[in-house]
Amino acid sequence: MDLNTLWFILVAVLFIGFFFLEGFDYGVGILLPFLGKKDLERRAIINSIGTHWDGNEVWMITAGGAMFAAFPNLYATLFSGFYLALVVMLLALITRGVAFEYRSKKEDPVWRNRWDWAIFVGSFIPALLWGVAISNIIRGVPIDENMNFTGNFFTLLNPYSLIGGIASLFLFTLHGSIFLSLKLTDNLLDRARSIAGKLWLVATALLFIYVICGYFYTDMFSKLGVNPGAIPILAGLAILSVRYLLKIKREGWAFVMTGITIAFSTITIFVGLFPRLMVSSTNPDWSLTIYNASSSPYTLKVMSIVAVIFVPIVLAYQAWSYWMFRKRISTKQKMEY
Repeated sequence: MDLNTLWFILVAVLFIGFFFLEGFDYGVGILLPFLGKKDLERRAIINSIGTHWDGNEVWMITAGGAMFAAFPNLYATLFSGFYLALVVMLLALITRGVAFEYRSKKEDPVWRNRWDWAIFVGSFIPALLWGVAISNIIRGVPIDENMNFTGNFFTLLNPYSLIGGIASLFLFTLHGSIFLSLKLTDNLLDRARSIAGKLWLVATALLFIYVICGYFYTDMFSKLGVNPGAIPILAGLAILSVRYLLKIKREGWAFVMTGITIAFSTITIFVGLFPRLMVSSTNPDWSLTIYNASSSPYTLKVMSIVAVIFVPIVLAYQAWSYWMFRKRISTKQKMEY
C-alpha cells in the first residue's frame, strides 16, 4: 500500500468518526424544540451533548486539515466549487456554537426560545448540506482539465443530491433520538423513544430510495457490481434491525446499529470512489484522484509519522471523555447550559 492510498483511508476514517459522532449531535439539536416542552427539559437535552459537541466538531476540522495537507488539489477544487454552500454551513455552525453558550445567560423565556431555534437551524443546515455535498462528489460535478470547478451553486442542487441531503438529515435525526433515549429520563425518555420509532420508517425509506437513485445517477453500481459486497449489505441490515431493537427497548444496540449504518455507508461511498476523490461530470479522465491531487511523497511521509503518534492519543482522550460523562441527564439535577 502506497502513502496516497493510506491517506485516502485515513481521510475516510476521519469522516466516519465525524459522521458517527456529529451525526447524533446534529440530531439532538434538530429535536431540541420539539422534544423539550419546558426550559428545564430543553436544558437537559442540551446537556446530553454539552460535554461533547465541540469535541465532535474537531473531527470535521481534522478531516479538512488532512485533505488540505494530503490532497491540496482536492481541497482547492472542493472549497472553491462548494464555496457558497460551505459558507452557509459555517455560518450555521457558528450560530449553533454561540447559541449553546448564550441561551442560559438570561432567564428570559423569549431569549432562550430564540437561541433554541438557533440551535435547531444550526443543526438542520449542516445535517442537510453534508448529504448534498457527498452526493455531488460521487455523482460528479463539472471539473475541467485544470481541476477547476466550472459550475455554480445551483449545479449542486440536483435531484440526487437533494435526496441525499434529506436522507442524511433524517438518518442523523434518528441517530440523535436514539442517543437521547440513552441519556434522558422520565417523560423525556418516553418522548425520545416515541419519536425514534417514527423517524426510523422515514429514514429507512429515504436511505433505500437514495440507494436506488444511485443506480441511475452515479457509477457506484458499475464499480461495485450487482453484488456490492458485505459492507453495504450490512449497512442495510443494520438500519432494518433498529425497529426491532427499539420495540424491545434495547436502545444501546439500536444506537450501535445506526452507527454501523452511518459508518458502513460512508465506507461504501469511499470504496465506490477509489482511487478518485472527486468525480468530473465533464470528462471522467479529469476526475481528481489520490495521485493527481496529492502532496509530495515527503509531505505524506511526514504526515504519516505525525498521525501514528497523535491519532491514538486523540482517540483515547475522546473515549475517556464519553466514559466519564456516560450517566443519564435528569431535569432535577444541576445543569450547565
